Amino acid sequence: MIPLSVVIITKNEEKNIADALESVRDAAEIVIFDSFSTDKTLEICKKYTDKIFQKEWQGYAKQKQSAVDIAKNRWVLILDADERVTAELKNEIKNAIENDGFDGFYLPRKNFFLGKWIKHSGWWPDYTLRVFKKDSGHMEEREVHEKIILNGSAAYLKNHLEHYTYTSISEFIKKMDNYSSLSAREMEKNGVSAGIFDLTIKPLATFIKMFFIRMGFMDGLHGLILAVFYSYYTFLKYAKTWEMSKK
Repeated sequence: MIPLSVVIITKNEEKNIADALESVRDAAEIVIFDSFSTDKTLEICKKYTDKIFQKEWQGYAKQKQSAVDIAKNRWVLILDADERVTAELKNEIKNAIENDGFDGFYLPRKNFFLGKWIKHSGWWPDYTLRVFKKDSGHMEEREVHEKIILNGSAAYLKNHLEHYTYTSISEFIKKMDNYSSLSAREMEKNGVSAGIFDLTIKPLATFIKMFFIRMGFMDGLHGLILAVFYSYYTFLKYAKTWEMSKK
């Protein structure tokens, strides 16, 4: 058994949640924090844990922090429904937290886009802080792209977390629209304005960075599509920021 609490936030994740839960079924505790799913998400979750809580959506950071607050163990792993913990990573996490030399650990993520592992484009190794001592970390209050703020030392683990993101173009476009709105709201709160430079040069710079500098071309058409979409995402978030300023 892995001596930690795994926390997962959910909303209509019946396609993903079973594989995520199966990958951590030997954790000491699994906490599900659900935003009133209307599909079979909770039915599936009940097969793995009785620690299921529900609350209306409050944003990514607040929702995850609420789940962390409920966790009973000293160590916490934040897992998304479309992520999987490999057997090798579980063993490494177990050894790392038993040695107790650090307050948190960064995990490399193996990101899949339309079924393909993206090895370039800035998507690998994509280190993310996910394992931490509950009393040493908290979620940063952001609209989107939230992260754990750690009060202590951290180390990097070698074995990867699998992330099965964006299984279709339509899903990507839908999430891109949502995330760009959240990013625009975050920028507006921080007093960031948007002008002609942001709407022209920055999207182009995003494409050049992903496709050429970070060698997205090595990922083939998948890399090209990602670079184009992230360029458009950059345009969208600044266009929406500009729109908000006009209102």
